[in-house]
Amino acid sequence: MLSRRLFSAALVTGLAAPTILRAQDSRVEDLRAQAVALPQLHAILVQRGADRLVAEAPRGRGLASPANIKSCSKSVLALVLGTVIATGEIAGLSARLGDVAPRLIPDDATEGVADLTMGDLVTLRGGLEGTSGGNYGAWTQSRNWVAYALRQPRIAPNGGRMIYSTGTTHVLGAAITVATGRDLRSLVRERLGRPLGIDVPSWTRDPQGYYFGGNEMALTPEAMLRLAVMMRDGGRHDGEPVIPADWVSASRQPVTRSPYSGLDYGLGWFLSGSGWMIARGYGGQIIAAHPERALAVAITSDPMQPARSGGYFGDLMRLLDGPILQLA
Repeated sequence: MLSRRLFSAALVTGLAAPTILRAQDSRVEDLRAQAVALPQLHAILVQRGADRLVAEAPRGRGLASPANIKSCSKSVLALVLGTVIATGEIAGLSARLGDVAPRLIPDDATEGVADLTMGDLVTLRGGLEGTSGGNYGAWTQSRNWVAYALRQPRIAPNGGRMIYSTGTTHVLGAAITVATGRDLRSLVRERLGRPLGIDVPSWTRDPQGYYFGGNEMALTPEAMLRLAVMMRDGGRHDGEPVIPADWVSASRQPVTRSPYSGLDYGLGWFLSGSGWMIARGYGGQIIAAHPERALAVAITSDPMQPARSGGYFGDLMRLLDGPILQLA
């Protein structure tokens, strides 16, 4: 038999539940309205725990069609590196490019590139002038993308400051291919796609046939969300390990900092002071996980429009730190 105190508590809880649900519904609707109002946004998925709270595609090709995730593929590449190190195919983050894949280094490479470690490459601390931004076109029009990147002038020491450069992660992707004898697409499909039930339907290759290590990968928003949930859950999917938990944990440790956004950067993932780990791609492509709040987010946007930290990407960060965090 319920005591009077327990009965009263149960009654209060029961009466309060509809109010709590209405407040949550209001927060979800507020988030949905704010997201849809962003003219560059194509799709947004938000999951808390096992519950999908938002699934909207006001523009673009929808939630189940592939989208170019741009530089979010740098973060996916970092996860592949974690599996390759776990299997011993590459000795570790301290392994040198000159030992892992010496054939990639041209005779006229910039001094010191053989000593670049896998850790230097995955954290964008290669020390060479970047091939992104204004240098991107000349790089992708070159005959050998890896060699071109390794011939760039040195502007910092190996393992020094962060220099955002897709050429750096492309070298990393090529090194993984040489070390494993497997192309990146097959590795992503095997080590992420198969356990998560997702696919990589298309991906650009360079003139030597290496898949683009840091750009031009296609994933559906649904697939992006599964990656976000896996990162939120410590590298597990449906309770089964996909990425080693220690690699996911290490990915959340700041190693350097972006000179553009001010966000910290770990093993291929941006890290916010509010607790998000973020894969970020040109135009406003986002895969984000917040383990402490049990949140996972996937956002696709117009890939032809810029998303600067002081512009649209700033809008997306305010969405993550504002109405999305309020759902937890």
